Amino acid sequence: MKIIVMMKQVASKDAILRINKDGTWIEEGDLSFEVNESDGYALEEALRVREKLGGEVIVCSMGPQRAKSVIKDALARGADRAIHVVGDNLTHLSPYAAASALVEAIRDELPNLIMTGLQSDDYGYAQTGVIMAELLGMPHATIVIEVDASGDKLRVKRELESGWYQWYSMPTPALLTIQSGISQIRYATLKGIMAAKKKEIKEVTLPAEIVTRTSHQQLKRVYLPQKTKQTQLLGNGDAKAGAVALAEKLHVEARVI
Repeated sequence: MKIIVMMKQVASKDAILRINKDGTWIEEGDLSFEVNESDGYALEEALRVREKLGGEVIVCSMGPQRAKSVIKDALARGADRAIHVVGDNLTHLSPYAAASALVEAIRDELPNLIMTGLQSDDYGYAQTGVIMAELLGMPHATIVIEVDASGDKLRVKRELESGWYQWYSMPTPALLTIQSGISQIRYATLKGIMAAKKKEIKEVTLPAEIVTRTSHQQLKRVYLPQKTKQTQLLGNGDAKAGAVALAEKLHVEARVI
């Protein structure tokens, strides 16, 4: 089975974010970067399917040259080869534009299965994967927390609302968006790191016409939310009345109880 895993490089979770002078994005010059969390789980699921059924796992990532660190880490974890869609200033690509570019990069591979993370840690659109499935004419399943692959069929478990789950059967080729935390991620070993140096990384240039043709949205402004503090005294010194008033606010206003 040929499996392609889409992986994105995002700013580290513990990075201190600063808005750039134009107010259009964050300053990236002094940031550290890491793999998008749910994409790491997508890679792990792909490796497990390959171990069960055989085949190969191909990683595809889009971004500037620094995105190669994500690719090399994936190769060290066990992916067989990689495709790097190279391009700068891709921050504001719409999900449709990003999906269009990625589809063009992998179309000739004719994969049996495509896996993506559920959503990116920076934008959180959760749209790129499902748009790719539509462009490729593939069935897809979202918020997947378990994958059972056998031959040309898939049985997947999806997470729904309020603690409900759904088992769903589908044919391949197909696309799955993987939820974070569904398995124990393996880490790169020294042997894997050394082997990754010999694995192929195919570079693909992002066609400019795809960006201009398919960018249907525009990011106007990036800003930090305003923090407000308000102190209220409840109960006028009566502990019981204060507790009742606090419980009511937590239930009605904060909606946490």
